[in-house]
Amino acid sequence: MIRASQLAIAFLCLGATAQAQELRAQLSPRDFTTLAAEIGAKVERVAVREGDRFKKGETLVAFDCSIQRAQLAEARASLSAADKTVAVNKRLLELQTIGKLESEVAESERDKSRAKVSASEAVMAKCAVPAPFDGRVVEQKVRSQQYVQPGQPLLDVLDDSVLELDFVIPSKWLVWLKPGHTFQVAIDETGRAYPVKLTRVGARIDPVSQSVKVTGAIGGHFPELAAGMSGKVLLSPP
Repeated sequence: MIRASQLAIAFLCLGATAQAQELRAQLSPRDFTTLAAEIGAKVERVAVREGDRFKKGETLVAFDCSIQRAQLAEARASLSAADKTVAVNKRLLELQTIGKLESEVAESERDKSRAKVSASEAVMAKCAVPAPFDGRVVEQKVRSQQYVQPGQPLLDVLDDSVLELDFVIPSKWLVWLKPGHTFQVAIDETGRAYPVKLTRVGARIDPVSQSVKVTGAIGGHFPELAAGMSGKVLLSPP
């Protein structure tokens, strides 16, 4: 997937008498990431394929966690037994039939069992990979029944609800070009122009080219647009 740092190389068409400037830029998603496995397990189900849309929180990949589920059941059984031992020892301590040390040891064993339950529950939570945002699948990297290792990439996903444009302008334009300024971009693939609002200005001016990177967001939702499309950013100096 094309990253933002690769998207925004603009080419300035500068002229002494020019009243408008055209800059090249590509559309990029607001958010994109690679989802990876956090446990070693067999993939039980991949719920989405390349190009599919999904909602935030939806399970995208599920693992076969039968072993982890059994370990959690064992840990809960041990905790139940430890709770009962502590309860009995507390009564025996009141009757002074056991020592305080024996009661404290039982409480420590209960705490250990409780920690094992928490650890097993944390592992079980990794058995399903939820969607971090509303978006689409860019690339599916694993298949059902495939065994994966911790850290292995599963899916490349992006959020295309807001498409952005990164491009470069002359630094002297910062006198009049501020966040909130509106302009248009003509997309090559669709042959149409779309509204854009400037959202961010780069923190550093390049001392050699006297230019700065800025970012704009497409104003509105247009189903025909997709990340990676390119076009001309149209800006007219005042």
